Amino acid sequence: MRVIAGRAGGVRLMSPKNGVRPTMDRVKEAIFSSLGELVIGARILDLFAGTGALGIEALSRGAGSALFVEEDRQSVAAIEKNLSKAKLAGQVRQQDVFGFLKNLAATAEKFRIVFADPPYDKMKSGERFTDKLLANETLPWLLEPGGVFVLEKRPGEDIPITKLWRVTRQKIYGATEVLFLSPIRE
Repeated sequence: MRVIAGRAGGVRLMSPKNGVRPTMDRVKEAIFSSLGELVIGARILDLFAGTGALGIEALSRGAGSALFVEEDRQSVAAIEKNLSKAKLAGQVRQQDVFGFLKNLAATAEKFRIVFADPPYDKMKSGERFTDKLLANETLPWLLEPGGVFVLEKRPGEDIPITKLWRVTRQKIYGATEVLFLSPIRE
């Protein structure tokens, strides 16, 4: 796993040993090809950041800032090491994603791109991470106008009908399906 393009292109990223499922290079390449110029100068939010690969790729390609949210301590350490290795700066928060979203609701922070690569497993409650993310009412309001939510999920996993999001692009890459979503604002 490496940074594909930009200032840190070619830098190898480390992954913690705790079962993180990093985004494959070819999937990253497809995501960033689709995003194009939208990345330049953007504020990025990387949820379930894992190794930080998506946010780091965005910074390498000219994003203005990146905030990484990850609950696992080993993954947070990996993100910090990867940022240092790539000679890039980003803010890293060790926190549960849904707790973070609940707390962020009170702020006016807006992001142009939000990445989420949640675990494919279900939560302890039995709920799927994808369902809970798509039902979260804070998330659409964190995007600036014209912003995009990029969600990775297991292929074949049904997405719930939601009044919050419109799927603008959907593509399967092996064991990963990538959705590009825009908020439906009434």
